[in-house]
Amino acid sequence: MSNREATRPHPTPLVATHDSTTAETGGDRRAFLRTALAGSAAVGATLALGGPAFATTAPSASATSVPPASAVPFAEPAPNPVTARQALKRLVLGNDRWRAEQQQHPRESGTIRQTLVSGQQPFALILGCIDSRVPPELVFDQGLSDLMTVRSAGCVLDSAVLGSLLYGVLELNIPLIVTLGHQHCGAVKAAVHVDETGDELPEHIDYIAEQIIPAIDHSVTGDARVEATTNAHTRAVRDRLAAETDIAPRVADGRLLVVSARYQLTTQRVHHLA
Repeated sequence: MSNREATRPHPTPLVATHDSTTAETGGDRRAFLRTALAGSAAVGATLALGGPAFATTAPSASATSVPPASAVPFAEPAPNPVTARQALKRLVLGNDRWRAEQQQHPRESGTIRQTLVSGQQPFALILGCIDSRVPPELVFDQGLSDLMTVRSAGCVLDSAVLGSLLYGVLELNIPLIVTLGHQHCGAVKAAVHVDETGDELPEHIDYIAEQIIPAIDHSVTGDARVEATTNAHTRAVRDRLAAETDIAPRVADGRLLVVSARYQLTTQRVHHLA
């Protein structure tokens, strides 16, 4: 694999969202999805939550703060929200509980499991890395039918990943997509190594590196290059998703919010990437 110069993606601003949950018409493609991927009847209602948004700055290496247990009050499991802002707040509150070791492990009971036999209504789509240290359901302290998760090494997109995300958006009307990168990403490290050395990776793994290399930040070196590239690539994936033909109209009219975020292993905190 040859070296190449990187082009850095330009992040897009956070998109405002509205309370509309009206579904788009999709013609034959929608009908095909319903036939091929049946069994996803919507269940749930609205949810109003408080709490801060994701941190708006990238984490420092020395950041270690964790909220005290008293700052994360226990709350009974609530129905899934229907707006992106409500969904985002719920993820923030769940991550606060995770960091404070005050997890609620919601919606795991036998009753919930039986209720969900008839259908699902996830409130967020998480595109995450396959890294075993960053399972979205744990990091955000969510339960059954809360999150639809798609995971690939380095959050790399391909047809299967895109199709899975589009199913969640078009058929389940999920209002929020989060592209979730993380500290010390092995896929990003491999891409940076290949770019710097020209070494070859095994078949198929080289595809992953190829997708990340355009985001490499050559303005820094060493570990800083890996971390900066992780952020740049996560933003680039967000931007590509937001521009997809079947997603862009929903972003434009506020029915869908696409954000990028980063999980810091050292602090367990999820930071928003502007």
